[in-house]
Amino acid sequence: MKKVFWAVSLLAVAAGGRAEEAAVDLEAVEVVGVSPMQSVGGVSVDKIPAAVQTVSSAQLQQAQSLSLAEYLNRYLGSVHINEAQNNPLQPDIYYRGFVASPLLGLPQGLSVYVNGVRFNEPFGDSVNWDLIPPGALESTTLHGGSNPVYGLNTLGGAVVMKTKTGFSAPGHQLEVYGGSFDRHVEEITSGGNNGKLGYFLDLRSFEEQGWRDFSPSAAKQALGTLSWHGDRGGLDLTVAANDNDLRGNGTAPVQLLAQDRNAVFTHPDQTVTRLFFTELAGNYALNDTVELTGNVYFRQNRMRSFNGDSSDYSACADNAALLCTGEGDPVLDTQGNTVNFSESVDGATNNVSYTNMYTRGGTAQALFTHDVWAHENSLAVGASYDNADVHFGSDTELAELTADRGTIGSGIYVDESRVRLHTHSDTVGFYATDSLSITDKLTATVAGRYNHIDLAMADGYINADRNLNGQHIFQRFNPSAGLTYQALPNVAVYGSYSESSRAPTPMELSCADPAAPCKLPNSFVSDPELKQVVANTFEGGFKGHLKGLLGKGDGQWNLGYFHTANENDIIFRRDFSSNFNNQGYFSNVGKTLRQGLEMGSNITYPQLFGRIDDWHFSANYTYLNAIFLDGFGIQNPLNPEQIIAVQSGDRIPGIPEHLLKLAVGVDLWRKWSIGVNGLYSGSQYYRGDEANVTRPLAGYWLFNATTEYKVSPHVTVFAKLDNIADERYSSFGMYGNAADVLGSKFNDGRFMSPGAPRAGWVGLRLTF
Repeated sequence: MKKVFWAVSLLAVAAGGRAEEAAVDLEAVEVVGVSPMQSVGGVSVDKIPAAVQTVSSAQLQQAQSLSLAEYLNRYLGSVHINEAQNNPLQPDIYYRGFVASPLLGLPQGLSVYVNGVRFNEPFGDSVNWDLIPPGALESTTLHGGSNPVYGLNTLGGAVVMKTKTGFSAPGHQLEVYGGSFDRHVEEITSGGNNGKLGYFLDLRSFEEQGWRDFSPSAAKQALGTLSWHGDRGGLDLTVAANDNDLRGNGTAPVQLLAQDRNAVFTHPDQTVTRLFFTELAGNYALNDTVELTGNVYFRQNRMRSFNGDSSDYSACADNAALLCTGEGDPVLDTQGNTVNFSESVDGATNNVSYTNMYTRGGTAQALFTHDVWAHENSLAVGASYDNADVHFGSDTELAELTADRGTIGSGIYVDESRVRLHTHSDTVGFYATDSLSITDKLTATVAGRYNHIDLAMADGYINADRNLNGQHIFQRFNPSAGLTYQALPNVAVYGSYSESSRAPTPMELSCADPAAPCKLPNSFVSDPELKQVVANTFEGGFKGHLKGLLGKGDGQWNLGYFHTANENDIIFRRDFSSNFNNQGYFSNVGKTLRQGLEMGSNITYPQLFGRIDDWHFSANYTYLNAIFLDGFGIQNPLNPEQIIAVQSGDRIPGIPEHLLKLAVGVDLWRKWSIGVNGLYSGSQYYRGDEANVTRPLAGYWLFNATTEYKVSPHVTVFAKLDNIADERYSSFGMYGNAADVLGSKFNDGRFMSPGAPRAGWVGLRLTF
């Protein structure tokens, strides 16, 4: 694989060197797209009645970000991540208390798009952040609120990514770096155009041994685009693929971490993703005021997981020769035979699954920029269609637990955990959004989208206790409306109301029966109906520019309030009779609320103290109140046999109440840059403690530093130091049972995902 990677890389540079490059410096205009399908035009950020944050490719590179997730976490307001899987390429990204995660079972509340194609997986709406190399990203926009135009899952916001082309990123670059955890990354990008035809290619290799035990990971990512640009339009053909083998051994008991922060509870926990994605996108301007855009795509993602876990299976009380479940029932294998007890089937299981997802579809959009009654107007109307087939299978193999808490499989598979499920879904959406400048200072924006989802589920392994066959239809029209007013040259006032919805996923519908709990991420057992989640968002505030107020300095600032109430919210409720923290069922639990205050600013001040220094400052603070509004029963984390009431006002676990981010950087002689960033993430309740009966996970400060020096226009050396103070922190906590594996002394019940210790990397970048 490495030989192929470097051979293709060198060929790409050689080919790119013959392409003509034409770069034209244009005045920056801060406009963003108003729909998943990006247009050549856009709407000024000042006229959008909601919070909008953008990230450029230059910012990603300057911050030396390992991934887009790392940049969002360190620099963007109201964003935080947790490391539930404890792998740097598999974080849970939260924005305003809504999550986009690779983990099945979390209530996904953010929609994610790449070049206008929805990137939430069709089985569980999860998002695999490891699929797109960061060096291929031209821009990323984080839209706040329940903007209905972005379709399903836009409960808290939408992440819209656009990749580079030979026209937007001409040139060639090789970047290599390495350091702590035996991590080394090689990435090559090459792009060029001759005015009509262009190409772009990004190849990236990531490998590390990890800082925790048994945690090696590797990711091979590739993305390429061929482009044609004409006088009135253009076409972009994008192809992406990856071959990733990631290990994230997740949480560990707090008493074990106190002995050794590198330790893992059980292992391995392996996820393999193999993506193939291709898209043809185009735009054509009929005239100066009408532009047509569209795309068609095919997306295939084949995922495999292998999780070594503990087991509650043991010798039967009335017949020690047989193996029984924790409830005392004899264990049956997939042939219907009882399983004899032996050391090879005692204490552990290997949970294996595959999820083959095939999605195809497209979007068509028209953008009209005619003036209406002599008032500036921008109207976008569009339609999308997504067709998805998913083949899911899972098995549980009985295994023996080794001395280091690994597993050795026995070759015997349990009948109750075998799943073979096929799902087919057709999703149709029609949307429109219009921005009308009522006056030079006042702009009104209205939008709406109708979603229709037809979901069919076919069970390929039916038994007496389980039947996953089902047909489900979800549909809804979601509206929004807002106003922006340019009160002063540097102050814009905005306010809006919006609605969006999330349909229950096939994975949730397969695990929604309280009488038949399932064990994530497999063992689906039933198919009852769940209601759609509907988010209602009120948002308002102030935003503006600092130009002219700071002398030579310039920048932006914002102060806003958001209030998002979810109806029929869905959570995973742990089964009262189970000792496993991942066994339970999905349920609508009524209303939840996420509201908060956001404030932020970023300032660039050239030559602050002299002719040699240019300074950059940024700060973001979020107060986030995420609570349940309706009560329901949940398992008591301190007494698994007891049901405890969640009351209105209890905080939603996993979401910190306070987020603060600070960054300062200086460029010296336009050659040497130094930057320091810090973040504070407040306390959060452990997952499983929805009733808030125990002490929350402590908040933490984290500081990081970067530096780079331009030896010449073509050679740059850089270095990065994470967790400068070597803070011992944890970004995620949950409740579980460790005593069955580690002994009765490990009875605390709390599990945590420890944060990485101080670590550094040094690299070299060649640019041509």
